[in-house]
Amino acid sequence: MKVLFLDSPSFGKLDLIDALKQVGYEVQLFDHKQLQDYNSKEFDTYFDELAGDKQISFVFSLNYYPSISNGCNRNHLKYLSFVYDSPLVSLYSYTLINPCNYIFLFDKALYLDFAKEGITTIYYLPLCANTARLGAMQLPYDKRSILSSDVSFVGALYNESHNFLDRMTDLDDYTKGYINAIMDAQMKVNGYFFIEELLTPDIIASMKKSLEYHTQPGGTESDAYVYANYFLARKITSIERQNLLKAVSERFDTKLYTHNPTPTLPSIQNMGAVDYYEVMPHVFKNSKINLNITLRSIRSGMPLRAWDILGAGGFLLSNYQEDFFDFFVPGEDFDFFDGTEDLLTKIEYYLSHEKERKDIAENGFCKVAKQHTYLHRVRTMLETAGL
Repeated sequence: MKVLFLDSPSFGKLDLIDALKQVGYEVQLFDHKQLQDYNSKEFDTYFDELAGDKQISFVFSLNYYPSISNGCNRNHLKYLSFVYDSPLVSLYSYTLINPCNYIFLFDKALYLDFAKEGITTIYYLPLCANTARLGAMQLPYDKRSILSSDVSFVGALYNESHNFLDRMTDLDDYTKGYINAIMDAQMKVNGYFFIEELLTPDIIASMKKSLEYHTQPGGTESDAYVYANYFLARKITSIERQNLLKAVSERFDTKLYTHNPTPTLPSIQNMGAVDYYEVMPHVFKNSKINLNITLRSIRSGMPLRAWDILGAGGFLLSNYQEDFFDFFVPGEDFDFFDGTEDLLTKIEYYLSHEKERKDIAENGFCKVAKQHTYLHRVRTMLETAGL
């Protein structure tokens, strides 16, 4: 049995390949420079040649690619896609209804949106962690002080000068005021992302005039979806992450692992970016408290960072995301915060209650190991697809 596996830069790729091999599949990697081109004859020819191998059982990718879906449809192969990014504009494609598709979304709210539209090729499946790999990783004792801290956060601050919203330098005053008002309102609400609903045709027209987005070929995404999720959600997340980390770092020993400089956070220790496989798990293991501050375009889902923290045996303190509560108990497997004051209070509490903090981290790790590994997810996907 052989699976064609897209060799794109993806977190979790090596763990998924390992899980597929564990259940008996030979993994053949593929990639192509025209992958993102929906109408590339060059890619179609390349893919059709690969698909001609009679030993191929199905095709797999992390995230969804319309060109692969069309290729599988032509060649009567099942296409399994495990989505870990949100937003993901490629989901808004006419190819979504191709009968070859088995698309697994980690965000239940997004899944329900598609299900309400009668899309039957979409399934809800949360992300996971490779606890066998993460649990076995140990940092030499003499190097632990480099990564140890009371509080840590790993992730982007979206504070680059060329982010989409900040490039809209010629917006009229009314549109600027409207956008700032709805972003301020959204920052006061967790668990429900309403920005897309509040972007009126006039506001969208003004935004398009300043920085136009061109719909992908064959795309079905609305302008409101694009501007809400790619422009405003990232800006809101940038503001939230910087505000929360500023408050935390002014009171507690805090390390940040991110790509860009952070001159607005003078009290934080910016450690730069870390390698996902080799270093990041050690950060989670050696931080007393690991923060998760979810990208706002993730509606209800548990982001991969949260699974990686739990899977490494780290203590997780997250913002509120509804899907957590389908699998984990706050105060038992992890904990969550609601706003800055609650975050500061809980950090202070858990730093002074070491045994409780360690017990919660152990409970979270054990629950992931028993029910939420890549092997669990691969078996679920294969069963769903009838493979």
